[in-house]
Amino acid sequence: MRETFCMCRKSLFTIMTEKKRTSKKKPVKRKRKKKASEPKVWVRNLIAIGIVLALVLAFYVFFVNPYSFRWKPCYGYKGYGVCLPNDYNVHGIDISHYQGAIDWQELAPTQNDAFPIRFMFLKATEGGDLVDKTFDDNFQRAKDYGFIRGAYHYFIPTTDARKQAQFFINRVKLLPGDLPPVLDVEVSPKRNEHRQFTRSVKTWLEVVEAYYGVTPILYASYKFKEKYLSDTVFNRYPYWIAHYYVDSVRYQGRWDFWQHTDAGTVPGIKEKVDLNIFNGSLKQLQELTLR
Repeated sequence: MRETFCMCRKSLFTIMTEKKRTSKKKPVKRKRKKKASEPKVWVRNLIAIGIVLALVLAFYVFFVNPYSFRWKPCYGYKGYGVCLPNDYNVHGIDISHYQGAIDWQELAPTQNDAFPIRFMFLKATEGGDLVDKTFDDNFQRAKDYGFIRGAYHYFIPTTDARKQAQFFINRVKLLPGDLPPVLDVEVSPKRNEHRQFTRSVKTWLEVVEAYYGVTPILYASYKFKEKYLSDTVFNRYPYWIAHYYVDSVRYQGRWDFWQHTDAGTVPGIKEKVDLNIFNGSLKQLQELTLR
């Protein structure tokens, strides 16, 4: 019995040992991490080209016309944070809701500065149903504080021109001493609609002129005017040209106002503001106003 027990014990030990051996997990071979492959040649070339193009663009913006003038040394008059055009004495600004709340008590003394701000244009309407939310208050305050004021309409080519003209008339009450109404034309017409565009712009100007009894002012950038408003029918309207960061107007025709920068800093206005000059004397500007 003892022998039998020993034999059984031995057998049991043998079985357990063999089971343990067989139950051992086989070693798992770890896969070696592949080294990050280097960018392909064409990727490196593409990155290099992108860097070169970025450098060329930066060089153009900072050192090539028309924008380089913003960073050039000022050899003329420095005022309102920019270099002012030489030989012009009547300065002005144009504002909209983008300029935010205006401190008129701080702005008013600029009328007596070295470069006095004499006039301002204010955005009144846009298209056929949009009124600038700051217009009514700012338009009244401009008069209260002694500025020569004017109002402009932002033209939308896809909206009926007569509807836009009537909308402006309904919203803007001009008084003697105010500048003529302004049509701001910046949105280009669709392809093959140049003639219709010309007719629409002309329609707005005619309707507004008939109502106020004064020739409206036409606002457009230098290149826009040459491309879309070069028809001789527009030559009779006073022209307000937008032409930034240049030391002189390149336009060969007649012009009355020049918006020379969008980066002015004016007391009483926290945001950047457009600066303008009038191509004439203060007396001539006053003669342009409504009687």
